[in-house]
Amino acid sequence: MTQQFAERAANVAPTGARNADLDDLVRLLEDQDRLKLDVIVPAAAVRFREGNVRVEGIESQITKTGVTRVDGTYRPTAVADEGFADKLRIPLAYLRRMRAENAPLLDANVNAWLDKEPERRFLLRAFKGGAAPGTPPSEGVARAFLSDSYKLMDNLDLLLAALDGVTQAGHPTEVSGCDLTDRRMYVRIESKAVAVQAPTLLRGYRSPFDGRSGDQLPVISAGFVIGNSEVGSGAYTITPRAVVQVCRNGLTQGMDVVRAVHLGGKQDEGVISWSGQTQTKTLELITSKTADAVRTFLSREYLEAKVRDMEAAAGRELTEPTKTIEHVTKSLSISADTKDMILAHFVKGGQVTAGGVMQAITSTAQTLPDADQAAALEALAVPALTAAAAHG
Repeated sequence: MTQQFAERAANVAPTGARNADLDDLVRLLEDQDRLKLDVIVPAAAVRFREGNVRVEGIESQITKTGVTRVDGTYRPTAVADEGFADKLRIPLAYLRRMRAENAPLLDANVNAWLDKEPERRFLLRAFKGGAAPGTPPSEGVARAFLSDSYKLMDNLDLLLAALDGVTQAGHPTEVSGCDLTDRRMYVRIESKAVAVQAPTLLRGYRSPFDGRSGDQLPVISAGFVIGNSEVGSGAYTITPRAVVQVCRNGLTQGMDVVRAVHLGGKQDEGVISWSGQTQTKTLELITSKTADAVRTFLSREYLEAKVRDMEAAAGRELTEPTKTIEHVTKSLSISADTKDMILAHFVKGGQVTAGGVMQAITSTAQTLPDADQAAALEALAVPALTAAAAHG
């Protein structure tokens, strides 16, 4: 029974999306916004019971959606568990083992550490549970357990502000795909109007998906990824991303990322309701940052410079490709299963070069069903190019 409950509780997550279009993402974010509950709670008001988060002693609040009841039971996601482990300094592996094997011990450990500092305040991000009229509310979902100075920068507001910045930048763009997980939002934007020929980079390459040749379509277009986390898994980011047209591989340039971190002042106890002025200033900054980033990342000069940088290493012939891929994946902490997938994509791609390793990593990333894992792997493609060229 403990094992069954532990799996259910640990894997609860808000509805997500993989490779969705923009309209579907917006509808999903609007649905989530109606269920959000963000509250500053003292440690004394939080308890673990049977592996769930129980909030007690927080007054109901009148908000724009009506009376918001805070007290109740919330099933923690894996992200929320990570927050409890971090804030209470419980080793995460141990917390996960307790959840899987001994829920009463998990309750005892978490509650003992909460009792150490009963006045310490935290931000609990949750989804409210539903309820029929006249009945107690059902259990909700604990999305994250964060510092009380964590600044709320929600996906829907940031996305709309960022898209406004894209419009202000004046470049023709399209949204090529969106992902939403319990950790992060990813929105990929591309401008096919800003494209360059890259015959050296794509020489001898074949798409592992349909066999089309990079020699026949040696085109790379400019783009970027808008990313954000509502639950403490990273800042708001704008990351430049070149797109290989023959296979849709994405080459992200992590060294040039633009960030806006979620840091603010301490908040009072109770349900958080940001003032209109505070929210407006934050979103205006996001719009401005995005417009500036777009003007840079969607310039032909920027794209050409990045392609030249990659070409300098990509043509390095590999004398022992299998050993090179083994070295690269080990040095970048890529799992053995993923390494095997990369090797298969490398063989299909036909480029026995350092550039072929880079392309194999990005094409493998496209096939991963977990969007967080896919984004993390794609981010390693350019560092893998450098490592493969050095190894030879």
